[in-house]
Amino acid sequence: MTKTSAFATFKSLTSSSRMPVLFLGHGSPMNAIEDNEFRRSWQTLGFDFGVKWPRPQLILCISAHWLTSGWYLTAMAEPKTIHDFGGFPQALFDQQYPAPGFPEAAQEISQRLHQHGSDQPVLLDLQEWGLDHGAWSVLKPMFPQADIPVVQLSMDYSRPPAEHVALGRQLRVLRDYGVLIVGSGNVVHNLRALQMGVASNQAYDWALEFDKIIAAYLQDGNVAALQNFQQLGAVAKQAHPTYEHLLPLLYCAAAVDADEAPQFFNTSFQAASIAMRSVLWA
Repeated sequence: MTKTSAFATFKSLTSSSRMPVLFLGHGSPMNAIEDNEFRRSWQTLGFDFGVKWPRPQLILCISAHWLTSGWYLTAMAEPKTIHDFGGFPQALFDQQYPAPGFPEAAQEISQRLHQHGSDQPVLLDLQEWGLDHGAWSVLKPMFPQADIPVVQLSMDYSRPPAEHVALGRQLRVLRDYGVLIVGSGNVVHNLRALQMGVASNQAYDWALEFDKIIAAYLQDGNVAALQNFQQLGAVAKQAHPTYEHLLPLLYCAAAVDADEAPQFFNTSFQAASIAMRSVLWA
């Protein structure tokens, strides 16, 4: 798919220099409001847009927290802030991120993203979803003015990882139209094994092993191995009892070219079983 053939009639966004791709380990929702190394790194990234890289015309976010039957794009003008968690302080529930949607762009993008093995486009969500905490918890520190339009792409968890990679490849061309692709999940995510209060350099052996393997796949640009992570067996199951938090990484890795080297940051852990490893391709 070439830039010209894919978006010859794309009217809502203009051509731009190629935008970066980000995968952000979001970890605990409290990272959105606590002054810690993770939130500070997201703030620094936000400062870099408009300096190192162009300011996005649109952010397309793939969050671990929107799972659907089929794939959807949010297409409302004013996406709501979703507080999809429990047991946290009221200050977290008070958070709002009133970034606008971009219905026109969502409509055009949906017609050019096809669900695997069919001509069926990605569907539009006009009112059901919004911006869940996987999206706003990282975007608010990056772009606190909430003045860049955001659309979310859902994930069909019933489909195999290879189909998520296939859709991620279709996103690549959007980078030439001012679209910042942000995946939000975690390289290791096992809430059943949390150990609260441990240092960020402490983690289970299986968590360290899986994180190291995935980092090597990314360093080598080995998307085929990445999408076959389940073949790692027991260590993959320990790292992801359910793997929705790893899937956003597959979209991001598929949206970059083979010669784009990953830059890792936030390579520590939370509560011994959540890897905060994040990746920038630029």
